[in-house]
Order: sequence, then structure tokens, then C-alpha cells
Amino acid sequence: MAEVKPEDMVHHMPMDQLQGFEYCIDSNPSWGEGIALGFQHYVLSLGTAVMIPTMLVQLMGGNDNDKAKVVQTLLFVTGIKTLLQTLFGTRLPTIMGGSYAYVVPILSIIRDPSLVQIADGHTRFLQTMRAIQGSLIVSSSIQIILGYSQLWAICSRFFSPLGMVPVIALVGLGLFERGFPVVGKCVEIGLPMLILFVALSQYLKHVHVRHVPVLERFSMLMCIALVWVYAHILTASGAYKHTALVTQINCRTDLANLISSSQWISIPYPLQWGAPTFSADHAFGMMAAVLVSLIETTGAFQAAARLASATPPPAYVLSRGIGWQGIGTLLDGLFGTGTGSTVSVENVGLLGSTRVGSRRVIQISAGFMIFFSMLGKFGALFASIPFTIFAAIYCVMFGIVAAVGLSFMQFTNMNSMRNLFIIGVSLFLGLSIPEYFSRYSTSSRQGPAHTKAGWFNDYINTIFSSPPTVALFVSVLLDNTLDVRDAARDRGMPWWARFRTFRGDSRNEEFYTLPFNLNRFFPPS
Repeated sequence: MAEVKPEDMVHHMPMDQLQGFEYCIDSNPSWGEGIALGFQHYVLSLGTAVMIPTMLVQLMGGNDNDKAKVVQTLLFVTGIKTLLQTLFGTRLPTIMGGSYAYVVPILSIIRDPSLVQIADGHTRFLQTMRAIQGSLIVSSSIQIILGYSQLWAICSRFFSPLGMVPVIALVGLGLFERGFPVVGKCVEIGLPMLILFVALSQYLKHVHVRHVPVLERFSMLMCIALVWVYAHILTASGAYKHTALVTQINCRTDLANLISSSQWISIPYPLQWGAPTFSADHAFGMMAAVLVSLIETTGAFQAAARLASATPPPAYVLSRGIGWQGIGTLLDGLFGTGTGSTVSVENVGLLGSTRVGSRRVIQISAGFMIFFSMLGKFGALFASIPFTIFAAIYCVMFGIVAAVGLSFMQFTNMNSMRNLFIIGVSLFLGLSIPEYFSRYSTSSRQGPAHTKAGWFNDYINTIFSSPPTVALFVSVLLDNTLDVRDAARDRGMPWWARFRTFRGDSRNEEFYTLPFNLNRFFPPS
């Protein structure tokens, strides 16, 4: 066998921007294609927008009408937050949706003895919602202060490509419970959706119609439509009449009750549930979720920049985005969405799946959210898609985001035992510790931290239930304390240094400059 010469070996040079995208952050498809892609992002965002209220509203004492109104409000505010973030925040193509990080402190508020004792369900729902609103309004100040004061930019000086690998990877991998475990609850719908989506979007992606790769761009919409019709046929034919309740909830297309419960026209407005109530105990507990969503958003911003074929956001831009995330959480509190704000990870994955990272597409999607949230029954029609269908899509989208995190290893030296140790330990503990907290909470109906101080319990249980947060703590600590003196090149710092300041790279101005010439009034540092 002939000896392989070094020059014949495949060698891929590290690349600042991900290649192969037809439309990057500041290039736009035609208006027709852009509207179709925007609608596709809107449909994908419905999964989280429906799931969080479905999970919480009934526990709060609310009925189907309350759930439908919360879903409408969450979609309406998501549209506003997305427009603000894409115009004045990081300007990355990210949808700012609801966050599961807030579930732990919100459940703590729901179980508050002063609220549990309220006999009337609707009254208890209103009082609980007002308590959640008050805690969100107060805790949003954390993100606003850290963002606009540039304190988060200072903290980001301790980040490196090596330290970001496990954080970004676990932004995707940490959501594995929302993937195939949910698909398995209705495998006859979820599995065909997963197989069909992979087949159309990947194996048949080269099919063009009028020079447009329609299957690569719009396979998600096509698959949802086909499988939704298939699921409706199964429901109408009585396939689930005698099945278990769990199977019916995950498979049937007529149990959401969103269409019948929604009004034809309804415009959400601030303080629609009444005046918020404020409690120091609730607010302190909610601050932990705000910190967790801040860290998860930081990782998602890095992934979105990569999948929009942009350079990594400078520290100044990252901090600016966190400030606007805080404004978004404040809006969540004022309108009463029942949760806080974070980047929609599934929509970040869709940027990679379609190979379209255009900012305009996401802004069009925000327009759909605002429009359909006001036309209640039309929005409820799309929102009644079985969650199993979304879970099948998540299996692909979360995987793409995780792979983007792993791709940052190209800027580091992976022949270094130090780097292998840091990435390996951070990834393992980032998965293992939250899994322990999750199993403990499921079996004991309370978190591992269950002292008499409720706010302290919420802090510990929320922070250590988040894989990206645990990974950040472990990776940044190890990366900045373990054999640091001669490890700058191994950590990827020479490459990273160019993107730490706004003027460090000429492309930053192209990607991240504010619109309407606002940089004159808010000069970047």
C-alpha cells in the first residue's frame, strides 16, 4: 500500500464564517420566498408558545379560555421582543420566545400557600398570574443592568472558544427531553414526521423548482402539513377512542380546545390580568431563572451568529442584546405571558436546516406572530398542531445547534490533554448534574434544595437544572484557572481576540451596526 503523503491528507482550515449559506444575516431572499420562510419560523415557534401555557395554566387554576388567552399573549409579546432584538439588540436573526428556565420558580409561586387556599379556580389563576408578573418585572432589572451597563461584556472577557464549546453544545443537547422522549409518546405520528423531514430536507435537498431548492427551504412546512392531515385522519377514524389518556393528549388533533376557546379578534394589552403583586421571596427566586436564561441566550446568540454566516458578536453587542432581553422580560411581566424571555433554540436550528440566515426573514416571522395573535381563531388553528410533531422537528434542530457548539473546537488545539479534560468534564457535568436534579424532583416532587427559605431553593434548583449554565460555570472556571499561562493559543484566543471589540474586525460594522444611523448617538466600544 502506497504511503500517504502529508499534502494528500484532507485538511480543513478554520473559518470565521460558516460557508454554504445562500442568504446570510444582511442579505435577503425575494419577498415571496421571505414571507414563506417567515411563516415557517412562525409555525415552528408555536411549539413552545403552546406547550408552556399548557403546562402551567391548569396548575394555576385557569380554564381553556385562560390558556388560549395566555398563548395569544405570549405570541404577541414574542413578536414585539423579536422585532426589538433584531432591530436594536444584537441584530442577529433570533426569535425571542418563552423560556422553560422559568418553570421552577413559577411552580414555586403556584404552590404558595396564600394562593393555593383560594377556592375559586379563575380567581386563583388571576392572583397567581399577577404574582408571576410582579416577580418578572422586578427580576428583569438584572438583565437590564448587566446588559446596558456593559457588565456582561466585562464578564465575557473570561470566555474563549474552548469555554464556549460545551455551553453552545448544551444549549442544544440539554433539551434532549423535548425530543425523542416526546416523540415516543405517539410514535405513529412522531416517527414518520422525523423520517420524512430528514428525507426531504437532506436527501432530496437538491430538488429545485424555478432554481429554488424548495425541499431544503420548505420541507418543514410540507412535512407538518402532511403529518397533521395524517394525524387528523387517525383521530377522525376513531383510532384513539379506547387508548390511554396520555396517548390521546399526544396524538389527537382535537384535544387542544384552542380554536373553540379563542376569540375572533383579541388584542393583548399591558396589565390585562390586573395590577401585578410584588413579593420579595418570589422575586428573588425568579432572579435565578433570569440568570439562567441570560447564559442560555448568550450561547444561543453565538450559535445564531454562526448559522447566519456572521462573525461572533463582539462583547459590546452581546451585552446590548442582553439588555434588550431584559426589556423583553419586562414586557413579559407587564403583559402577563406566564414566563420569561430567551432565544428560541429550535428557530436557530432552522437557520441551519434551510441555509437561510437572513435577518429580514425573522422580522417577517415576528409580523406573523403579532398578526395571528390578534386574530385569535386563525392563530389557534395552527397552534392546535400536536406537540409530537414539533418534538420530531426538535430532534433535528437541537442537534444542529449542538453541532455548531462542537464546531468551535476547530479554533482550539484538540491534541492538548488540558483542552480534552475541560471539554469532557464540562459536557459530562453539564448533562449529569441537571439530570440528577430532574430525577430527584420527579421522584420527590421537590428539588434537592428544599430548605425553609423558598427563594434559596428556587435559586439552587433553577441554576443547577440548566445544562448550559452548569457547563458555563465548569468550563469558564477550569479554562481560566488550569495551566493558563502558556495556553492562549491552545484555547483559541488569538482568533477570538479580533471579535472581542466592535472595531476589532471590519465585518462587525456590517453585521451589527444599529439601523437609522443610531450609532452616532450610541457609539460602540
